[in-house]
Amino acid sequence: MSQNNKLYVGSLPYTLSEEQLKDVFVPFGAVVSVRIVTDKFTGKSKGFGFVEMEGPDSAQKAIDAVHGSDVGGRTLVVNIAHPEQKRTGGGGAGGFQNSDRKRGSWQKTY
Repeated sequence: MSQNNKLYVGSLPYTLSEEQLKDVFVPFGAVVSVRIVTDKFTGKSKGFGFVEMEGPDSAQKAIDAVHGSDVGGRTLVVNIAHPEQKRTGGGGAGGFQNSDRKRGSWQKTY
């Protein structure tokens, strides 16, 4: 798979299904895969997803046609997806590293 084929699609209506999202992109070429990102606890849509087109030409056609269009009352944002980057958290709760704050320093003292 070439990264130029995978599209990020943002500002999705929260009720949109993957099948409905696929239907938006089919007129611009073969759709290889569709994934709407959901919250792992509630299963509800986070309002964005990814569509993989068969080739870079169809991906560009889809961007040109769908970016800025209205779907379900929301203006879609469509562009080439960036490769997923590993998160390098660590160092404690919330991923804060090298914090100068001392435990409990947020408390007001009188």
